[in-house]
Amino acid sequence: MKKRFDDLGIDSAMTRTTDETLDPNTRPKRVQSFYGNGNDVILISNHINSGGGDGAEVIYSLRNSDALSKRIATELEKAGQNVRKYYQRRLPSNPAKDYYYILRDTPNNESIIVEYGFADSTGDDVSQIKNDYEDLAEAVVKAVAEYIGVPYTNTGSGDYYIVQKGDTLWGIARKFGISVDELKNANNLKDNSLSIGESLKIPKENESANTDEYIVKSGDTLYGIAKKYNLSVNELKELNNLTSDSLSIGQKLKVKETLNNSANTYIVEKGDTLYGIANKFNVTVDELKKANNLSNNTLSIGQVLTIPSDNNQNTIIYTVQKGDTLYSLARTYKTTVDEIKRLNNLTSNNLSLNQKLILPI
Repeated sequence: MKKRFDDLGIDSAMTRTTDETLDPNTRPKRVQSFYGNGNDVILISNHINSGGGDGAEVIYSLRNSDALSKRIATELEKAGQNVRKYYQRRLPSNPAKDYYYILRDTPNNESIIVEYGFADSTGDDVSQIKNDYEDLAEAVVKAVAEYIGVPYTNTGSGDYYIVQKGDTLWGIARKFGISVDELKNANNLKDNSLSIGESLKIPKENESANTDEYIVKSGDTLYGIAKKYNLSVNELKELNNLTSDSLSIGQKLKVKETLNNSANTYIVEKGDTLYGIANKFNVTVDELKKANNLSNNTLSIGQVLTIPSDNNQNTIIYTVQKGDTLYSLARTYKTTVDEIKRLNNLTSNNLSLNQKLILPI
């Protein structure tokens, strides 16, 4: 967040840059040592929650309105996190005072606490905090920038588009070669309404791709989609209970890439190496290079690799969805938890959202 505020030209300071313990008396004093106690100072106290819940919370001080907290909650939702609530909390012994000392003892400042999720969540908070922390932090940065009137631009992952007068979701989707549903899903939009100046995330092709689902685009045909996923047209129609060859833009189709008996495939991700992939699938680097006709060790993000295997099962590559567990996947695919762990070299039962798994079919 500090780096992004710097990028946007927003003056900011951090109370700590190391793992330093600050007691309840020192922390508010440290906060106000930077910019004083004026009402033009925003304090953001970043936290991870606990208590077995799921989702983000934003708490704002009694002296302030909910305007900033509401913006932050909205942006966190757009980033994919569910928001439990944004609210104020009073001190039981003196309801005129804030419950939390970081709000209570930073007089005049616009002070808020952002709880990004629960460390002991029974939902998907843990994987979101681990995998999407940059997006969640960016959501707060965007909300603050727009709240104080600083032009917002994103220099992180993905592309953004600022809504202009006359824009529609259909027009923007067409401009970037995506479907309206993809655009709405990337921004967690519930309807088609837009606001001038609103910042929309434009998903990249690899962000919207899902080996189990395909969204129909302009010009698509059943033949073309079936070919893309190594299916016949009849298999694709049967999978989706289609009675004709007609398709609609934005229509969602179930697809699954059936792999042959001698090989699986893997899509290269950021940070992957041949050694790491070979180790993951229990093959040697030379076997991996030979199976893919590679002359060197260079890989590209999004590259599809054939994984040599002596496994005699047909398998699919499955993308982990919200709520999935090894037990539920084992039941769905009529296999065992141990078999899934063996196929994927897993040492625990933990799964991450969008993790790729090899599953038998």
